[in-house]
Amino acid sequence: MKFTNQSDLALLLLRITFGGLMFINHGMGMAARVLAGELARFGDPIGLGPEVSLVLAAFAEAVCAVLIVLGLFTRWAAIPLIITMIVAVFVVHMDDPFKKMEMGLLYLTAFLAIFMTGPGRYSIDEQYRKI
Repeated sequence: MKFTNQSDLALLLLRITFGGLMFINHGMGMAARVLAGELARFGDPIGLGPEVSLVLAAFAEAVCAVLIVLGLFTRWAAIPLIITMIVAVFVVHMDDPFKKMEMGLLYLTAFLAIFMTGPGRYSIDEQYRKI
C-alpha cells in the first residue's frame, strides 16, 4: 500500500473544513442578504458604509470560501478572508469576552496557514500548475 503525502491531505482537510464551514455558516447568509437587497442593515466596522461592508464580507465569506474549498486562486482567496477575520476579531469583537473572539481567531489562523502553505496537491491550482 502506497501512502500519499500526508501534508497534501492535511491541506485538503483544512481547506474543506474551514472554507466549507465559513461558506455554510456565514457566507450563504451574507450572500442571501446581498441578493435580497438588505444592504443597509449591516454594521460599519471600518467606516466604509454598511452597504460596502456587507458586500465585502459576503464576497469573502461566500465567494472566497468556495474558492478555498476548490483550491482555486487559493492564496488570493485567502486574503479577503484574513482581512475579514482580522476586522471581526480585532474591531467588531475587540471589547467582547474572549469566547466571542475565539471562533474568529480559529478561522483567522486557518486562513493564514492556507495562505502561507498554499492549497496542496489536491487542488485546482495544482492541476493548472502542471499544464
